[in-house]
Amino acid sequence: MPLQGPVPEWLLSTVAAATLFTVMFDLGLAIVPSEFRWVTQRPALMAKALFSVVVAVPAIAWLVARIFEIPRPAEIGIMLMAIAPGAPVALRRSLGAGGHRSFAPALQIAVAVTAIGSLPLSVAAFDEYYAGQATVDPRQLARQVFFAQLLPLALGMLVVRQWPAIAARIEPALRKAGSLLLMLLAALALIDVYQTVIGAGWRVGAAIVTITVLAMAVGHALGGPEPATRTATAISSAARNGGLALLTAALNNASPAIVASVLAYFVVSAFTIVPYVFWRRHPVAPRSAPPGEADEKAKEFQNPR
Repeated sequence: MPLQGPVPEWLLSTVAAATLFTVMFDLGLAIVPSEFRWVTQRPALMAKALFSVVVAVPAIAWLVARIFEIPRPAEIGIMLMAIAPGAPVALRRSLGAGGHRSFAPALQIAVAVTAIGSLPLSVAAFDEYYAGQATVDPRQLARQVFFAQLLPLALGMLVVRQWPAIAARIEPALRKAGSLLLMLLAALALIDVYQTVIGAGWRVGAAIVTITVLAMAVGHALGGPEPATRTATAISSAARNGGLALLTAALNNASPAIVASVLAYFVVSAFTIVPYVFWRRHPVAPRSAPPGEADEKAKEFQNPR
């Protein structure tokens, strides 16, 4: 059962859809598929990152919820967010904070695809724990992931490959539009769920902050040794997919209290990530070069012909 705030649902949905499509399309313009070779040469790094995002965060959330002894509906809402990885805006935040230009997009795509299978399995597991009857159809999750993330990302990559001149002209305008839409969406979301977040209570808010901080810490630790891959893994671990969590709640007729805790998690977690983003922000990591190429360039610079 959804909660109705002061902002019309159609307006919030329209702005959210436009924002996600614009942001993901713009990010697609900045991705060069050949860069993914760097990632394929480091399968262990991707495996550790996926473990952090898909396995470690739900475990952390369950443990923290137990320690804080929050009400059962709030606990279920928090767990819905914890098992819903792949926030669409995580890639933009990751790259803006200095996340690896090859690894961050590959991780975003891998997490989005993995969520199609991991979320139904997680729902089934927690359904047994909570003695409920919750289910979620992987096909509905696949549609959500495809249209919200993979399609606009792929279209951006297609445009920059087939029409690079056009991509170069439209990219600055798209980036500005994406930033403006993100600010508008954030403002509308705050107006719509402000009372919901306040009503969740301090214990729920403290639990969400704790989960988000621990998720970033685990992601930062498992994403090493390179600083840029640590940043990408930490932000991907902490940023959860509110759209998938709300979809799962709606498909199972979740109570207003559960939906309220999902919305509270979405807002509180987003603000909790901000200090880490500012801490990690530095010049964008350079595109990956084949082993030895950087050393050769350095030698050429030191010993010009």
